[in-house]
Amino acid sequence: MKKIFTLFLLSATVVASAQKLEKLTIEKIMSDPKWMGTSPDNIQWSDDGKKVYFNWNPENAEHAALYAITTSNAKPQKVSVAERKAISGNGVWNQKHTVKLFELNGDLFMSDIKSGKVTQLTSTVERESNPAFNSNETQVVFMRNENLYSIRLNGSGVTQLTNFTRMPAGSGMPVASGRSSNRQSAGSTQNTGGNQQEQWLRKEQTDLFEVIREKASDEKFNAAERKALQPKRLKEIAIGDQSLSFVQLSPDNRYITYRLIKSPDGAKITQVPNYVTASGFTEDIPNRTKVGAPQATSQSYVFDRQRDTVYTIATANIPGIKDMPDYIKDYPKQQEARTKTNDDRKVIVQGPYWSDDSKNAVAVVTAQDNKDRWIMKLNPLTGQMSLLDRQRDEAWIGGPGIGGSFSGGNVGWVDNTHFYFQSEATGYSHIYVVDVMTGNKKQLTNGNWEVSNLQLSNDKKKFYFTGNIEHPGISHFYRLPVTGGTPVKLTSMKGGNEVELSPDEKWLAIRYSYSNKPWELYIQPNKPGAKAMQVTHSITAEFNSYPWREPEMVTFKNRYGSNVYARVYTPKISDPAKPAVVFVHGAGYLQNVHYWWSSYFHEYMFHNLLADNGYTVIDIDYTGSAGYGRNWRTGIYRHMGGKDLDDQVDGVKYLVEKYGVNPKHVGIYGGSYGGFMTLMGLFTQPDVFAAGAGLRSVTDWAHYNHGYTANILNEPYNDEKAYQQSSPINFANGLKGRLLMCHGMVDVNVNYQDIIRLTQKLIELHKENWELASYPVEDHGFVQPSSWTDEYKRIYKLFEETLKK
Repeated sequence: MKKIFTLFLLSATVVASAQKLEKLTIEKIMSDPKWMGTSPDNIQWSDDGKKVYFNWNPENAEHAALYAITTSNAKPQKVSVAERKAISGNGVWNQKHTVKLFELNGDLFMSDIKSGKVTQLTSTVERESNPAFNSNETQVVFMRNENLYSIRLNGSGVTQLTNFTRMPAGSGMPVASGRSSNRQSAGSTQNTGGNQQEQWLRKEQTDLFEVIREKASDEKFNAAERKALQPKRLKEIAIGDQSLSFVQLSPDNRYITYRLIKSPDGAKITQVPNYVTASGFTEDIPNRTKVGAPQATSQSYVFDRQRDTVYTIATANIPGIKDMPDYIKDYPKQQEARTKTNDDRKVIVQGPYWSDDSKNAVAVVTAQDNKDRWIMKLNPLTGQMSLLDRQRDEAWIGGPGIGGSFSGGNVGWVDNTHFYFQSEATGYSHIYVVDVMTGNKKQLTNGNWEVSNLQLSNDKKKFYFTGNIEHPGISHFYRLPVTGGTPVKLTSMKGGNEVELSPDEKWLAIRYSYSNKPWELYIQPNKPGAKAMQVTHSITAEFNSYPWREPEMVTFKNRYGSNVYARVYTPKISDPAKPAVVFVHGAGYLQNVHYWWSSYFHEYMFHNLLADNGYTVIDIDYTGSAGYGRNWRTGIYRHMGGKDLDDQVDGVKYLVEKYGVNPKHVGIYGGSYGGFMTLMGLFTQPDVFAAGAGLRSVTDWAHYNHGYTANILNEPYNDEKAYQQSSPINFANGLKGRLLMCHGMVDVNVNYQDIIRLTQKLIELHKENWELASYPVEDHGFVQPSSWTDEYKRIYKLFEETLKK
């Protein structure tokens, strides 16, 4: 017995040791993240607000499973296959929020929350989608095969509301097949064709003979009678090869509005070669266009069913439709040419958004150069619009909740005459309400913080939103009357709070995390001061056994006098060389200096490893980062690698002055935009950065995509100066320190061609202090643990060899 007990203790000790993380290694932190535990995600409420569904993997299985809790029992349970099939997913509610329409596997269903009854509305081999109630909720409107239909809920059948055809736009309309026509039979006296002689003879015959006149009269009568007896034909609307979108019926059933998108001619796309394939042959992956390529254009229309007439939503009279951007002043010839042509700018119309009583409609219009966003009141009877709000930005329109391109942003109706939207008019994205009858606007929120995830309550008396009121890096969930006032904070845990409000608005499902604690699920009554109860415990004992650092949150002044937010990881024992590493997060519109668990969790763990080995690490929310308002967001306009790089350099100065790092021993690294910044740092600030690792880096912005790049740098052929001063390939001759470049070869975001072009430039410049590591199976975001491990071993080796000498 004693021997067995000893063996048991030994076994327990071995297990405990295996679960304890004694020392961080790159192999460990870059291995399959399941070793850490898998956080819950894809949070969704049941329609009755009594259950919360979420994906979770507490058993470390190959795939996550669907779990659920109830508001009365917070113990997670796996969801059966039968129950999974019954989940309605996203849908549209009626006004009382008691009935929900949804699509499932291409058919339409209606769920009655009180009775629990689910009614299948369609059962076809075709796909029905986008269901919505009409104004009195007696019909369901939906899309099928590019046309709008309605189905009466009393069971009287389906009615087709539009007849879009693929005939060339502007062509004559064909007669519908299977129906009678007014064509004359052979030999008809009503045939008016032929030359002048034949027409004269035909008239003479009619004038001379009564029998011919009677026959003609009979045929005319019969034709009129046939026409009167025929059902009214649905107007055919020819759309050619254009893409159809945003088809919707006004609540009073009179107007159908829609948008046609015309694809550009001659827009060449890139091809990404894939070398490691199942076939054994190299295969091309069709990819994207490059910035400045011809873009799709769109036109929106109104179909007045009562008048059986189609007409365009007019944009020519939009205030400022011909305004040119300020940057064009740098190019006098271009300015002169555009002044001469005096063309309207191309715009995209979002909506319209109808009031419940159909008396008012509002469209959100964005300029394709993204320097204007208009809120316009639409007169559906004429297609004309009048201005309610204009936001002009000489950089580009953006910010949370504001939308752009093919998104109208967070907008909607408070009541039949008041429309809400978000705007950066004061420098931060806030909530506004405009009276569409008077044009009077009211700003509901204000301050140096941003509103995101805005939604209107079921009774339309309150707004719910996420805001960073307390600190740019702390998010909380708030409630606010639609008339304005002081926001009421509903969440209380410091960090990141991602909230899903229950359909009945009684509960909050909160996905919460802290800077050194990954995401977990909590539930809480929808009341200020209520306690949130933790539902999941996802993190493994092995992960928790290491004392993960809570990064020090700091601010410093940059050379322009602005506060820069940063996270600093400090070593317990600094290496004698006093080395430091600057990490540069990616872009798009991103924030990484915050109190919640970072999406850069690999990098977070790597920074702990660096600090364990004597490095000081700084992670900066540089100019252009999210969370700090319009001026910070657009500070990189026309010069990426300008103020944003200055922030990194000023951050190094801060580390030298406050933390005593050696200015000769500073490295820099990052991926995507962070890789681009690494290259700009090594090429243009070679005395600041001794070494750098650029991962999946943009090397020449003229080769990146249009949607992102054109906002910040305009177009290469219109604003060449912006591209010249922003592209690292133009400054490669400045390289002095050691450079490591890592890139996935099947990267469909920043193409592998980007790094190859820079490689050729470095060869031609006879630079020797660089290396390129290529990853044959990796896209922009690496997936394989072996690739992560190889990449970060190279980065660590680079810093060890250059920053500790």
